[in-house]
Amino acid sequence: MPLFDFPLEQLREYRPERDEPADFDDFWKRTLTEAEAFDLAAEFTPYDSALTSVEVYDATFAGWRGHRINGWFLLPRGASEPVPCVVHFIGYNGGRGFPHEHVVWPAAGYAVFVVETRGQGGGATWAPGTTADPDGGDYAQTPGMMTRGIMDPETYYYRRVFADAARAVDVAASHPAVDASRIVVEGASQGGGIAQAVAALRPSVSAALIDVPFLTHFRRAVEITDRDPYQELVRFLSSQRHAEERVFRTLSYFDGVNFAARGTVPALYSVALMDMTCPPSTVFAAYNHWAGPKEITVWPWNDHEGGGGAQREEQLRYLRRLWASHD
Repeated sequence: MPLFDFPLEQLREYRPERDEPADFDDFWKRTLTEAEAFDLAAEFTPYDSALTSVEVYDATFAGWRGHRINGWFLLPRGASEPVPCVVHFIGYNGGRGFPHEHVVWPAAGYAVFVVETRGQGGGATWAPGTTADPDGGDYAQTPGMMTRGIMDPETYYYRRVFADAARAVDVAASHPAVDASRIVVEGASQGGGIAQAVAALRPSVSAALIDVPFLTHFRRAVEITDRDPYQELVRFLSSQRHAEERVFRTLSYFDGVNFAARGTVPALYSVALMDMTCPPSTVFAAYNHWAGPKEITVWPWNDHEGGGGAQREEQLRYLRRLWASHD
């Protein structure tokens, strides 16, 4: 896989103008207010995972319009006081998988809340999911989620997803075993894009770990990559030839660059310079707009897998430094 985007020196300076609707903040304030009209109704049911050092709970809560969102909630067994919590968001088409796949954070002494993305994971053998999306929009779409309800920001799929994710932070903060002052949002690809948005929507979180984020700088992404999921947008526009203005207006409410400009918490990003799924310039566009303290790890020779386990080590050390400085 060749280097195909701007040189690294140019990427570090790449800060494009934001395509931002005038009512961006009002739209999201109203969206969260509508979501908060429903009680969280969080439930944590003990689950026998055969893990001896971790407590596992089958978790569920009320997301957008009260729709039930599922996940796993894991705690280090025998913690004597409330612990930090990582709220983990999942990559495109994945579900929550199995509890044993999420033990790294409890091994480090943290709780982890693995939050499913509504409507995804039904066909993912690598990480099956269980959460439905009762709202589907009222317009034709390409296969996948990127164009579901895309003709209007009110009906766009990711409005529901981001509202669910913001509610998940509230669920984590409400759990008696969690130190609500030390909640982190985290994810890669789609999960990174969701974490990026939630860090802006819930500035009470203490940090954001954002790996190779999707859902960011849409216009450039669709122009320079031929990979899914961004190609879902291209296929839609190639069929709906007069929809471009409406589509990109909708996407402007969900663009990670606009959320990044509102992100004030400490953030650790990662980017892969050979990533043709979430091109490096789209990641740097958001990172360079991030308004709070920030660091970025660059993986020069990787595609969308990014840093993998090496990046997880970076994150573990980052949080240890971050919280040590606050103690």
